[in-house]
Amino acid sequence: MTNEPTLLRGGWRRPEILLLLMAAASPIAFSAWMALLNNFAVERAAFTGAEMGILQSLREVPGFLAFAVVFLLLILREQKIAYLSLILLGLGTAATGYFPTVIGLYITTVLMSLGFHYYETVQISLSLQWVDKDRAAPFFGRQIAVGSFASIATFGLIWIAFDLAGLDYHWAYLMAGGIAAGIAVVCWTAWPSYPEKVRQHRHMVLRRRYWLYYLLIFMSGARRQIFIVFAGFLMVEKFGYTVGEITLLFLANSVINIFLAPWIGKWVGRIGDRKSLVLEYAGLIVVFTLYAFVTDPWAAAGLYVVDHLFFALAIAIKTYFQKIADPADIAATAGVGFTINHIAAVVIPAAFGLLWLVSPAAVFLAGAAMAAVSLLLAMNVPTAPEPGNEVMLGRRLSGTAPVPAGAAE
Repeated sequence: MTNEPTLLRGGWRRPEILLLLMAAASPIAFSAWMALLNNFAVERAAFTGAEMGILQSLREVPGFLAFAVVFLLLILREQKIAYLSLILLGLGTAATGYFPTVIGLYITTVLMSLGFHYYETVQISLSLQWVDKDRAAPFFGRQIAVGSFASIATFGLIWIAFDLAGLDYHWAYLMAGGIAAGIAVVCWTAWPSYPEKVRQHRHMVLRRRYWLYYLLIFMSGARRQIFIVFAGFLMVEKFGYTVGEITLLFLANSVINIFLAPWIGKWVGRIGDRKSLVLEYAGLIVVFTLYAFVTDPWAAAGLYVVDHLFFALAIAIKTYFQKIADPADIAATAGVGFTINHIAAVVIPAAFGLLWLVSPAAVFLAGAAMAAVSLLLAMNVPTAPEPGNEVMLGRRLSGTAPVPAGAAE
């Protein structure tokens, strides 16, 4: 990098700006896909619950297979994989409106999801490699804020397209997907190809000393499914929230993230990974327990907003891994981690859906129990994590020597 012009080192073509621009492209396509999906599937493809369940399962398969990104590294650099993934996400979204059939939606969903999940995997890896450890948490907060702003802009464009311009579904999908793919092309052509600071492994990486990280991201995936699948369903089934009211909740969450996520990122960097995770999971125990017994629709909406806000504290899982990881492991472990995170996405919706038929409250109490397990795991994160000091208890399991007495925890 030392031979590059000053503009590339300190101007708008630096890696951080590239990461933020790509962080805006992904939610433009994905937010539009999600916002339009239910109405489009029912009105144009005559979906029932059975077809929708199959489609959502198909959507999660690429996330479960995210570990395969390591094999792409044999032929492509990570930066190029990110561009290609965003283009595939955009094309899959843009094509959705032109295939209003069951099979058509299945195929475009898989294409869109491949792009989305592989981009997310590589984006995490590139961020951990390109952003210094002391600036990582605040930067992740800015990424969340940029993504939230892009989502708000997308919702606004959809409203204009349908309510003011009277456009059809295929135009809305085409615009959102085209914008995302266009941003990817701009990134590809306007930014240089940055050299790897450390050559990444081109094979699967599973290390004993990362065991706590693996468990944390598995439980994080389980917690995310409780929110995505069942919290929103509670709003509709129990409190009769309309499509417009649910959309307002989405917008409220995005607006709050724009202002609070950067602050939360700085705060995580200041208080450390351990305290941030302990606060997140202690708060989730309370939130999930209250979900089980809430009777007021406004109180439920408040819980929904607070629940979503806790997602920003999950920054601490990324920064914890960044501090303990061998730099050459980051890309391969990001793929493995994304796969572990999606194990819950395959199991929980179906299993807890059956539990919901018996008792919706039991679903959220089970979520509170999972948050309690996560809290115990978070308490095992050292206050000063680093290679050789990955956990407070269980160093034998990690295969590392005990830290000498008096060493910083």
